[in-house]
Amino acid sequence: MSQIPAMSLALAQEQEKEGNVMTKLLGVVAIAAVAFAVTPAQAAKHAAGGCSSANLEKTETAIENMADGDGKFVAQKEIAAAQDSLLNGKMGACGAHLKKAMHATMGK
Repeated sequence: MSQIPAMSLALAQEQEKEGNVMTKLLGVVAIAAVAFAVTPAQAAKHAAGGCSSANLEKTETAIENMADGDGKFVAQKEIAAAQDSLLNGKMGACGAHLKKAMHATMGK
């Protein structure tokens, strides 16, 4: 009979450890879920940060002032793709194309 209380105590301690592990695991899962939910939104926000009508107009003006050549052709293609993306609500793609167009106007 003296072993039964000791076994109950050991079992209770083991169950408590399992409960702590589960609590910690749930916490880690919750943090990961929040991180995965926020990351794409932040990436889209940063990629689309430059995608605005004003920035498109500035870049178009810079492209018009460029000398004819491959750089101007690439910039025109990128600005057209940026405008299309903006009209279709694809802000991340718009920002990426606009960035490429801006780099093309700088004449690497």
